Amino acid sequence: MKKIRIYQVDAFTSRLFQGNSAAVCPLESWLDDNIMQSIAMENNLSETAFFIIKNNKFYIRFFTPKVEIDLAGHPTLAAAHIIFKNIFPNLTEIQFNTKSGEKLNIIKKNNIISMDFPLNKSFVQNKYYEKISVILRSNPSKFLIGRYALAIFNNQKDIELIKPNFESMLVAPYDGIIISAPGDDCDFVSRFFAPKFGILEDPVTGSAHCQLIPYWSKFLNKNEMIAKQLSTRGGKLYCVNNKKRVSIGGNAVTYMIGDIFI
Repeated sequence: MKKIRIYQVDAFTSRLFQGNSAAVCPLESWLDDNIMQSIAMENNLSETAFFIIKNNKFYIRFFTPKVEIDLAGHPTLAAAHIIFKNIFPNLTEIQFNTKSGEKLNIIKKNNIISMDFPLNKSFVQNKYYEKISVILRSNPSKFLIGRYALAIFNNQKDIELIKPNFESMLVAPYDGIIISAPGDDCDFVSRFFAPKFGILEDPVTGSAHCQLIPYWSKFLNKNEMIAKQLSTRGGKLYCVNNKKRVSIGGNAVTYMIGDIFI
């Protein structure tokens, strides 16, 4: 029987029971893919992050309850939080190497962990406007496509009121759908839906902000912004447009430490 340490972390918040929960499992070497997928399914959180340290380098992988994905924000933040707090408390900078070859530079400063992520552009898409309106049961002011579908609305209240049709979303040609608008007490707000990944609504989504940051930076003519994700748990993100990359920052707090026996 093998024992694996597991942490559960609330990311993009400084308070328990808010933000987005991620499980983090430090490993000596990679487990079989089906075992890591089974652990993620058993955890039943948006994502479980697994990382190893090899030749003084950090390698990280991400699993939803259904599939492995190539990039995710809040489990990256959660894993960095555990490394800084529990494993190497003297470190303030690390670099994660992802399975896709992406290198993610992470910096901790004043309790904010900032992650250097790729920038994803969005392009106006009028062809599927009517379909997205049916899926969201509401008409966005603009519809764009990037890594995910992105529906822009006029104000925060529009975002709060949307109750999407998840059955229609499952057959739509998008891995996830972001809805976003200017915020009442921040620069912009959003929500994110990804039923194809086994996540109806994600509490806080770092990868969606890789797409949101360049859009709102251009619209607001600002490079530094504060964003909020309006899920039930909610979350706060510190966003910077670095032109070719984006910086996504947030707090994190440990909820649980335990062991898995497999």
